[in-house]
Amino acid sequence: MNRNRMVITVVVAVLIGAAASSFVYKQMQQVAVVKPITMGKVVVASIRLPLGTRLEPNHLKMVPWPEDEPMPGMFTRPEDCLNRALITSVVENEPILESKLAPEKAGAGLPATIPEGMRAVSVSVNDVVAVAGFVLPGTMVDVLVTGSLEGRGGNSQTLTRTILENVRVLAAGQKVEQDKEGKPQTVPVITLLVSPEDANKLTMASMEGRIQLALRNTIDTARANAPAVYRASIFGMPPAPRKPAGIQPKTMTFVVEVIRGNKRDTDTFPNP
Repeated sequence: MNRNRMVITVVVAVLIGAAASSFVYKQMQQVAVVKPITMGKVVVASIRLPLGTRLEPNHLKMVPWPEDEPMPGMFTRPEDCLNRALITSVVENEPILESKLAPEKAGAGLPATIPEGMRAVSVSVNDVVAVAGFVLPGTMVDVLVTGSLEGRGGNSQTLTRTILENVRVLAAGQKVEQDKEGKPQTVPVITLLVSPEDANKLTMASMEGRIQLALRNTIDTARANAPAVYRASIFGMPPAPRKPAGIQPKTMTFVVEVIRGNKRDTDTFPNP
């Protein structure tokens, strides 16, 4: 009797194991089925292209790209992006995207890289103003101006003030791209990207004072709002004396003695 029970138990265990193995095998088959990938084409740069380049047929080529993984703004036909200018440089085999192109009929070169509503203003610089040549295209700077402020009574005070913050450098001289190795460039002119209002400030500052560029980290976009610095605070000049509050200045007067016959009088008059 016990032997029959043992045989039945073994048979049941074998059946359960076979059923489990069959289930696992079917599940593995489903997992192992690879969905076929449908490939399409995407437009990429055939060579390295600098900022401002107007795209021509020899600048572009097609490469395979999964149709199930589209990129926002990608092109599938070269003719759709021909004669449009790049607003950023691209490397070989980098996809050409709508966000990297200037609007149609915007031209080419530096003007095509200026966003609508902005202006490009050039200022004369020397090696000091240009931060030893490290103010390069794509870097961010603050603009400081040093000048004189006319006070009451014709007195003037020299001060330095930050008039613009986090301004992008469009070009250094006639170059709109940085040196590949990041070497400094000695140039006579720096072109900055500013709003129309800031363009007026920058022009006035360059005409009426001495400007200085302060190089900043490109990821540091916080505004410092640094207060103006007066010459007196640097060189320790004593402040102008102040009159004590509540004490009126003394008025100078003079006295005139008047004799009328045998009568003598005195009159007091303010000193003009």
